[in-house]
Amino acid sequence: MPIESGSCASARQAKQKRKSHSLSIRRTNSSEQERAGLQRDMLEGQDSKLPSAVRNTLLELFGQIEREFENLYIENLELRREIDTLNERLAGEGQTVDGAELSKGQLKTKASHSTSQLSQKLKTTYKASTSKIVSSFKTTTSRAICQLVKEYVGHRDGIWDVSVAKTQPVVLGTASADHTALLWSIETGKCLVKYVGHVGSASGDQTAHIWRYIVQLPTPQPTADCNQVSGEDEVEISDKDEPDGDGDGSSDCPTVRAPLTSLKSHQGVVIAADWLVGGKQAVTASWDRTANLYDVETSELVHSLTGHDQELTHCCTHPTQRLVVTSSRDTTFRLWDFRDPSIHSVNVFQGHTDTVTSAVFTVGDNVVSGSDDRTVKVWDLKNMRSPIATIRTDSAVNRINVCVGQRIIALPHDNRQVRLFDMSGVRLARLPRSNRQGHRRMVCCCAWCEDHPICNLFTCGFDRQAIGWNINIPALLQEK
Repeated sequence: MPIESGSCASARQAKQKRKSHSLSIRRTNSSEQERAGLQRDMLEGQDSKLPSAVRNTLLELFGQIEREFENLYIENLELRREIDTLNERLAGEGQTVDGAELSKGQLKTKASHSTSQLSQKLKTTYKASTSKIVSSFKTTTSRAICQLVKEYVGHRDGIWDVSVAKTQPVVLGTASADHTALLWSIETGKCLVKYVGHVGSASGDQTAHIWRYIVQLPTPQPTADCNQVSGEDEVEISDKDEPDGDGDGSSDCPTVRAPLTSLKSHQGVVIAADWLVGGKQAVTASWDRTANLYDVETSELVHSLTGHDQELTHCCTHPTQRLVVTSSRDTTFRLWDFRDPSIHSVNVFQGHTDTVTSAVFTVGDNVVSGSDDRTVKVWDLKNMRSPIATIRTDSAVNRINVCVGQRIIALPHDNRQVRLFDMSGVRLARLPRSNRQGHRRMVCCCAWCEDHPICNLFTCGFDRQAIGWNINIPALLQEK
């Protein structure tokens, strides 16, 4: 009977191992579809606030992730077996050589070279698979179209705040560190009037001014079509491309130099102001840690809202009810209720770990807060203990704004990005930045203008300009 050599026996054992392993792979693949179906059934049985289309897409993506990493795991096992076989073969060859013809150093070098080749193969396979997964995620979030329509250039310093008139005529307003406030024609980008009554940057003179001007809107001129850009496109730009504020469009516009009414009660910078429903009262927020409620007609202080431990950063009023929300560097925001004239209640929301840069009302009983802790949280006023949704980002969040009709949150960032999310925390788009468009420094504030046919979102920043955008969110992404 022929005797099987040692090398043949080793080869036969290795072949049997590979055969056994291939059978286990086939068994894994055969049950893969059944397992995916079981996971889908389990998830579908759970309550979810995600739209069905988005949820199905996520299920498919997570299934793909599992399959990709399972394949990587199997390939890793095979590569490890090949490495072990190679090391055993090299060790056997080292023993058959007489004397010191093959030293341990030579054997180690040869084995290391082979191992490095296999490791490189594993890294290449892993990168290719993960790149495929990441690409599939990107393609599902770039369906929103964001188009830059108009740039409003005229300030000589950074713009702190931007707002849109809630009554006719609809104009754009900006407040700057250059001590001025400007009103703009949204359609033409022309400055309509300049207010120069303050003696400090962004109400740094500790006052809030109410002033009046009859706006004469210019005739809109045809504008060149802008290229539609996906909400995920981005090209890095430098600060040298920043627009020159000296060649501004505000030098020839009318100027208002004195206020109609001056509200004076704060002992620090007035950082924000808003009108209460009805327009007879206004609220201001200050670095003196207080918010003040004023009677507009008499300029008298009605209430001083105290309780924050550090400087206030923002204040906002409810569109239909006598509610005020204030945010602060003390990591909290507070809800002040003036619906009952005899009782002025306050609720404190604690959910951030850094400065709360803004908190705004949305539809119903929801409030959205943004923070320097790089998160945005959606709250239900009926349950203050925990947020109903949390958005985590890669940069500090400045003054957010919510499109009430479409339930979209605009997030301006320190890193010059502006991102759009829905109320459940699903990312919809990112406004484009390139050498030709977008902000070149920190974006401070956003403001929606839902019904305007040309621009429905405005942003401003430290690059001394405001930008008007046309945002088109497909109905599929807004499905609830």
